[in-house]
Amino acid sequence: MLVEDHHLVAEGLRSALEPELDVVAWVDTAASALETAGSVEPDVILLDLGLPDRSGLEVISDLRACAPQSKILVVSMHTDRSLAEAAISFGAQGYVPKDAGIAELLVAVSEVMSGRRFLSNLLTREHFKTKVGAHQLGLSRLTPRQQQIVRLIGQAHSSAEIAEQLGLSLNTIAFHRKRIRAALGIDSELGLVKYAWIINLGHEGATTE
Repeated sequence: MLVEDHHLVAEGLRSALEPELDVVAWVDTAASALETAGSVEPDVILLDLGLPDRSGLEVISDLRACAPQSKILVVSMHTDRSLAEAAISFGAQGYVPKDAGIAELLVAVSEVMSGRRFLSNLLTREHFKTKVGAHQLGLSRLTPRQQQIVRLIGQAHSSAEIAEQLGLSLNTIAFHRKRIRAALGIDSELGLVKYAWIINLGHEGATTE
């Protein structure tokens, strides 16, 4: 199953994959991905992270819940290794940049279907741990409530789950997320989820030392 909001990219992937694989569905939003995955039950979900309605990172845990038999392979324009590590942490089995060729993508599909993880060699070598300190400096700009929300985002909780845990409305969580992004200079929901994951990782490391 393809989860990709750019039609030309989706059509290109379908054409390249179908000689070897059956593409059972193509969807272009997170909401339709969750609805379709549960009914189609694909062997592998090729997931773009830049979806229009939600961050693809957040969607991973929900896909795991509604289609536990499916393997999730992220196919993204981003080559940042920290983002790939975050995707694996959230429950994906592999990560391939869109710059990779179809041959590598087919290898990745085969690997995750066999129960193994796959990280492309095209990912940048800078490790996420080198970025934790810089990101944590920005945490002081947030209110205690906003810091709490960042921690929960970094633990792969959805806005609905955060709202329930904190006893707040979805609109309030959306407002906080917008203010957090503004305070930190983050220009996308994907960037916020990545930031939150790195912050949470650094926090966990600090508590175990």
